[in-house]
Amino acid sequence: MALMVSAVVWGFFMRPTNTPCSSIQYIIEDRDERLYVTESELDQLLRTADIHPVGKPLDRGVLQRIENAVARHPMVRTAECFSTPRNDVRVRLTQRVPLLRVVNPGDTYLIDADRKVMPSRAAVKDSVLVVTGTVGVQTASKQMADFAFWLREHTYWQRRIDHVSVQSPLMVTLYLRTEAAQEAHAKRLVMGTMTDFGQKLKKMRTFLENSGDAIREKQYTEYDLRYKGQIIGRN
Repeated sequence: MALMVSAVVWGFFMRPTNTPCSSIQYIIEDRDERLYVTESELDQLLRTADIHPVGKPLDRGVLQRIENAVARHPMVRTAECFSTPRNDVRVRLTQRVPLLRVVNPGDTYLIDADRKVMPSRAAVKDSVLVVTGTVGVQTASKQMADFAFWLREHTYWQRRIDHVSVQSPLMVTLYLRTEAAQEAHAKRLVMGTMTDFGQKLKKMRTFLENSGDAIREKQYTEYDLRYKGQIIGRN
């Protein structure tokens, strides 16, 4: 009996290396939240690179090449490739998560939640902060990403801010959504730099919540938040 068990264990773990792969499956962990890459697209990627495994013998080198190829896909965040005891291939992957969309003259791209540039595709329909103007990657991945993360934690302003306009790192303006503009009786908030943006918007919220009747009479076009301890309304 002991000899039979030993033989079964040996046969299970030491399958011949020339056994051909019978199938490949892509496990997209976050497909219920978003789907930026499809199984057919990944299949084509592997065929183009001549590393599609079905019908071919498997070894660790093949699995690593598949993993590397999938990980390089512009919409993939992480990838892991492994084989099953039956010599099937499984690729488990997660997709990149957009954080903000940058719209420059003649150039549109995304910054993802890892603060890296992510291509803008029609499939990306996530509702994210839009930043327009003249925005370099460094500004987008640092100051603007900081602000986008902050908005996720502050729904009061997330519901009110439509987009951000960057004329330069020294002149940033927040544009309000239609309902928020009607509430504030102004279309935009002049931030200047994004230094202490949380304090500036805290000051603005306090003003809005305590000055309803007064601001209704003014009909300002904008509020200037650049000056410490002050909010300046302009027509």
